[in-house]
Amino acid sequence: MKFKALQILPFCLPLMAMAANPDIHERVLGNGLKVLVKEDHRSPVVVSQVWYKVGSSYEPGGITGASHMLEHMMFKGTDKHPAGEFSKIIAQNGGDENAFTGHDYTAYFQTMNQSKLAVSFELEADRMRNLHLLPEELTKELEVVHEERRMRTDDQPRAKAQEHFMAMAFSNSPYKHPVIGWPADIENYQVADLQAWYQRWYAPNNATLVVVGDVLAEDVFNLAQQYFGELKPSELQPLKPQTEIPQLGVRRMTVKLPAQLPFLIMGYKVPSLKTAPTPAEAYALEVLAGVLDGGSSARLSSNLVRGKQIAVGAAAGYNMTARIPELFTLEATPAKGKSLEILEAALKGEIQSLQQKLISAEELQRIKAQVLAQAVYERDSMFYQGMQLGMYETVGLGWQKADEYVAGVNAVTAEDVLAVAKKYLLEDQLNVVYMEPQTMAPKTSKSM
Repeated sequence: MKFKALQILPFCLPLMAMAANPDIHERVLGNGLKVLVKEDHRSPVVVSQVWYKVGSSYEPGGITGASHMLEHMMFKGTDKHPAGEFSKIIAQNGGDENAFTGHDYTAYFQTMNQSKLAVSFELEADRMRNLHLLPEELTKELEVVHEERRMRTDDQPRAKAQEHFMAMAFSNSPYKHPVIGWPADIENYQVADLQAWYQRWYAPNNATLVVVGDVLAEDVFNLAQQYFGELKPSELQPLKPQTEIPQLGVRRMTVKLPAQLPFLIMGYKVPSLKTAPTPAEAYALEVLAGVLDGGSSARLSSNLVRGKQIAVGAAAGYNMTARIPELFTLEATPAKGKSLEILEAALKGEIQSLQQKLISAEELQRIKAQVLAQAVYERDSMFYQGMQLGMYETVGLGWQKADEYVAGVNAVTAEDVLAVAKKYLLEDQLNVVYMEPQTMAPKTSKSM
């Protein structure tokens, strides 16, 4: 299988839930590696994931995107398994594999027949401490990353606008940097940069091994000890805080890009579950996002798209599991004949309505049902069960927090939703980007 890295942006990542389950088992090896096992015996399949507590929000200026670049290089071989052999071995054993980098984590995963779990462990343990970074492999992979950035950001007007939006909205929070990195930083990576990053963060005491599938927990713990137990831990230095300075008024930007349609992005500074004064506020913000964008009956769709026909599409987003404070975002494309200014006023009107009037008991119950139904649906996937455990653990919430999601959402009241709307969705905390479409250059063909 040809490897292709997957970049996950914070406001795109779905929030998932899992009720408390006695089949989740935990053990910490002597070198600090945390092992989580979720038994699921519905089919003879196992998902194995290794999560490292490092992502783009850990990176200083000058090496932005280093975590994502190292994710690519992790497939470039060790002394025992040369470049390309990792994916080849997984495929030969009937499995598939990939990896992804986010603001707060980097994760690697394989899905295989449960009898092949040892194959996954042997390969992951080898590259956890024995990665062989070669200049010629870096040169090759730099071309891949340049192309990935071109396809996913530079040639995608909305993605490009979102990148500018994040860079404007945050002053000194590391969330201002794109996960894939700024072009100049990518251009100047050196093997020494990635080697230092690897040595600092890729260690058993900075990782969580998550296994979900047709396994017995004790067997997994024994295998983990066999393959990972002898790996040496690192001396981890605490990450220096990068606390966002207070925003003192509305921030605005107009981005002009070749595109067919205009686009609007709005965002307010809000806490995550980890940073909120009380967990209840984070769950209320989660429900608030559902009120605005929780299916076809939610307010943005029913009021702005179908009702007033001001927008052809509108969405709201909130990443409750971010490691540090995040943004509550609104995105929309105006309907034909409607300006970005009219669309912004309409979105603000929806916010003001939530700040002035309690939502009805019927609407609240409907939104809760939709949020929880989506959580139950995603829980059916072994991969997403593992992803939830790894994500909660890696951002510092602890995997047990996942068990509180259903109760947290159910406990939200109409008064809670109104309170967080009034507290956080404030004009002085607003960030706005207009994307104005420019004429797209026609494709030219070579003359004969």
